[in-house]
Amino acid sequence: MKKFSYKNLLRSAALIIIGSAVFAFAFNFFLQSAHINAGGVSGIGQILEHATGFGSVALWSFILNVPLFLMGLKSIGRNFFIGSLVGMLISSLFLSLTENIPVPELEPLMAAIFGGAGVGAGLGLVFLAGASTGGSDIAARLLRPVLPDKPMGKLMLMIDIFVVALTGLVFGDLTRALYSAVCLYVCSIVIDSIIYGLDYSTMAIIISDKFEEIGKAINYSLDRGVTVLDGRGFYTGDKKNVLLSAMKKRQAAELKALVSEIDPDAFIILSDAHQVLGDGFKRYNKMEL
Repeated sequence: MKKFSYKNLLRSAALIIIGSAVFAFAFNFFLQSAHINAGGVSGIGQILEHATGFGSVALWSFILNVPLFLMGLKSIGRNFFIGSLVGMLISSLFLSLTENIPVPELEPLMAAIFGGAGVGAGLGLVFLAGASTGGSDIAARLLRPVLPDKPMGKLMLMIDIFVVALTGLVFGDLTRALYSAVCLYVCSIVIDSIIYGLDYSTMAIIISDKFEEIGKAINYSLDRGVTVLDGRGFYTGDKKNVLLSAMKKRQAAELKALVSEIDPDAFIILSDAHQVLGDGFKRYNKMEL
């Protein structure tokens, strides 16, 4: 058990370090040079650096994150707090180390797209480790008790949209704000792809008169559980037995072949499913996104 935990710790540390490095490089290489904002605390740091002429994005990000972490000390969970604190410190370090890298002149739209993709990839890797780089993620968790009807994703988006709108006002350039909105959209797509794209399963619904034989085959051949649901044909009124089963995506082709061999006339519906929790899949973790 200790060995397994040690491996998990190394995996999480590697994800946080690599993710923070990718995030910092993409931010400084693509976004900072083109004055494009990706929201969050780093985005506010970018605005403050421009408005005050003092410090750097790394310095402002660290300064802004300190009170957020102090306020969230008791409310965000010990493991997430420690992981996010490490993520914040490492990402701030990498932001500082990469802030003076030579950058060629970039077309703003390309900078927004590739910068958003790079920042999203970096943050996605950190989130996979069960941590964050602080910023809007911590702020959203602090706002959750005040706005309990709003999901985490929408709270983070509200904060980021506010920061992007502020970019247009401070820089006095609506075009930059629009490019920042493009960056934010690309970033969110990439984050979702990394967090959820690797966690897709398949949900199968099967209607067949040979449901018992098919259920046993799924049980023994695919090693997956099956639930029998009571159904009724709308047109005929006949009772039907419906099989419901969740399995790994790679098993879908094997399932189709197996069911078709037993009953070529079986009605099969396959659909993508993610965040499948339970026996044979992941266990619920309240600190996951």
